[in-house]
Amino acid sequence: MPEPPYVNPHPFIELFIGILFLTVNIFVHGAGVRAISQRFSRSWSKTTPTTPHWHVNLIFAAVIGAFALLHLFETLLWASPIYLTGAIASFRDSYYFVLENYTTLGDDTVNLPPAWQLIGPIIAMAGLFTFGWTGSVLVGIMSEFGRWDRNRVNGA
Repeated sequence: MPEPPYVNPHPFIELFIGILFLTVNIFVHGAGVRAISQRFSRSWSKTTPTTPHWHVNLIFAAVIGAFALLHLFETLLWASPIYLTGAIASFRDSYYFVLENYTTLGDDTVNLPPAWQLIGPIIAMAGLFTFGWTGSVLVGIMSEFGRWDRNRVNGA
């Protein structure tokens, strides 16, 4: 009996599937970034120079927590099909594999079968894109905090 095509795919099929998942991942990240940014803007618009520091820090903590959850959800989107196709036998190992590639840790303790090894670097590309995007949004948010601090010091 011949093997199903997903057991030993052609490298172009493997790349196509990887890029498809990368695109979905980036789309999900964009939607998440927009939602987090909108929530931040609504909360931030209510701050004044007299807003307590703890409240401002709580807004920042909520943004960081939301980004962490977004990245964990995105990696879940990668781990689920890896587990469901049986490429990696346990869900925990599938998720660990994705996390180590997404963060470019590359510990290499859990691996995909040889026929699917191109997926790992594509997951790393997705992580680089999304972490870079998150970092740029956080730079903008920290700029708001700097303005808030200047206004507070200057009594505006």
